[in-house]
Amino acid sequence: MEWLIPCAFALDLVLGDPRRLTHPVVLIGGLIEGLEVPLVGLLKNRRLAGILLTALTLLVTGLVAIAVLKLAQAVHPWLGWLAALWLAYTTLALRSLHKESREVVTLVEQGDLDEARRSLALIVGRETSHLDEEGILRACIETVAENTSDGVIGPLFYLFIGGPVLALLYKAASTLDSMVGYRDDRYRELGWASARFDDLLNLVPARLTGLLMALAAWPLGLNGAEALRIMLRDARKHSSPNAGYPEAAAAGALEVQLGGPAIYFGARVEKPTLGDADRPITVAGYRAMVRLMYLASLLALGLGVLLQSLLA
Repeated sequence: MEWLIPCAFALDLVLGDPRRLTHPVVLIGGLIEGLEVPLVGLLKNRRLAGILLTALTLLVTGLVAIAVLKLAQAVHPWLGWLAALWLAYTTLALRSLHKESREVVTLVEQGDLDEARRSLALIVGRETSHLDEEGILRACIETVAENTSDGVIGPLFYLFIGGPVLALLYKAASTLDSMVGYRDDRYRELGWASARFDDLLNLVPARLTGLLMALAAWPLGLNGAEALRIMLRDARKHSSPNAGYPEAAAAGALEVQLGGPAIYFGARVEKPTLGDADRPITVAGYRAMVRLMYLASLLALGLGVLLQSLLA
């Protein structure tokens, strides 16, 4: 089983996300949608409904994952290993993160900003219709930085400490947060438990991601010292207790300024800035961010394998 996680990582690099209908995250999303309406209708207390939504989603996800692994193992040990590999692979999103953000940047390079805005809206939560070229590229860099933690290093962290089941529970929590963890009137109470639980799960991965980005910056010719300095200075400015760490580290490494005002659900949000505007936001900066994502992720994999072998 010691090769399971490196094989899952390699599979993600080669294949990217599986088809939507067979992706566990899509199934988890369907489960959340199916539970939300009856729970809200049953309970007047929306915060309590949200707590039950979180608990039931995690419970069902965990039980189904365990059942799949046990059933496959009972049929044949190799089938059990392949089932574990499949589940582990589906928790990682390195290639898809690169692919989806690259599609936006390619449209920017082609001068098709309207289509770039529409494509960007599929991968970020903010409104994109008003963004200029620099705003689009800034959003791409920010989402790659944040999702290096949420979509790659976070799942790797939980794969190493608890295998595919724990990593899937992490993805379930992340999916809950992305679907109901908003601070608008509809989800402020319903999404409270999901948002807080996701924050808790990301406390270590987010900070680890920031440190690995600072380390990865050196061999890439980026500013590793500035990555560490800006992370320590600016990360806690972010409204999220976790997202600021990878974003601030990326800003420092690239010597750019991220953050700033954004529009969510029609309302302007005065987000703090992260980093200093020593360099302009460019396509070259986005490409440097992608290289930083890949190397930081490889360092996380290598660190996990090393610790796993030392503790075996």
